[in-house]
Amino acid sequence: MNKKLTKHGNSLALVIDKPILKLLNIEEDTLLELSIEDGSLVMRPVSRSSKKKLSPKERKALLDEVADKIMDKYEDVFKKLAK
Repeated sequence: MNKKLTKHGNSLALVIDKPILKLLNIEEDTLLELSIEDGSLVMRPVSRSSKKKLSPKERKALLDEVADKIMDKYEDVFKKLAK
């Protein structure tokens, strides 16, 4: 099966067909782990038992990354709200 990425805001998204999601037991709120293996993108559902506990340093880095993305995406909105 070949798929094409679609524009989603400033990003690109891969739309996964419902039968594939059902087969893999993936729902809208399922956390997915993405990795690169031998030059291929691999996506796996994260099971609750396999979630890695983040160190304080890793947690801060993740929070900083998320905050930066939010600031980039909503910069204009925040500027308007600050007036």
